Amino acid sequence: MGRIFEKRKHKMFARFDKMAKAFTRIGKDIAIAVKQAGPLPENNPKLRMAIQNAKGVNMPKDRVEAAIKRASSKEDKDYQEVTYEGYGPHGVPILVECATDNPTRTVANIRLHFSKNGGSMGNSGSVSFMFERKGVFKFDLDKLNLDELELDLIDAGADEIERGEEETIVYTKFTEFGHMQKYLESKNLEPKSSELHYIPATTKELTEEQQDEVLKCVEALEGDDDVQNVYHNLA
Repeated sequence: MGRIFEKRKHKMFARFDKMAKAFTRIGKDIAIAVKQAGPLPENNPKLRMAIQNAKGVNMPKDRVEAAIKRASSKEDKDYQEVTYEGYGPHGVPILVECATDNPTRTVANIRLHFSKNGGSMGNSGSVSFMFERKGVFKFDLDKLNLDELELDLIDAGADEIERGEEETIVYTKFTEFGHMQKYLESKNLEPKSSELHYIPATTKELTEEQQDEVLKCVEALEGDDDVQNVYHNLA
């Protein structure tokens, strides 16, 4: 079968790993949402958002239902949402969002990932001021007619609309996230994902070799079971 098969196999397993990580992340989002506001999606906007995101990554319906049922039981873990800050190689600021049932374990692991990969963990507030918290709604190109809806989206809180080759991304300010959610629901418009992200105010240019060093640190952080999202300002 040779090298071509080995390359395909590597890509296939990488895709499976990415999918498994996405399912785990959304499972935690579901657990947190249910603990906060109950298991009924109609009464729980955060749970509706998590279910929507589950559809976006093709998470099976039975796994979503099992996650809701598990989170409704008293035996299920209570996850805390924690954000850690630090610098990767070459001074690149990094924010790490976690959902953990053991913050002591998580902070030790995050510190280790930074130190083993040429970075250093910082104090709270050391890099977060370089990012802005924004709502990010992603749509398949054929699911959003901008010619008809652009002005309505702006009225609903769109701060920026970005049309790419494969998807349309609508950004909102943090305070307008819920307003945009309600508007989309009222119009039966389903994004493939709707999340709050940290968007860097400026980006940093590095050489290809330096970028690889930063991305190695980012990948190590993303591979941790307690990590939900990793943000940086690498161009």
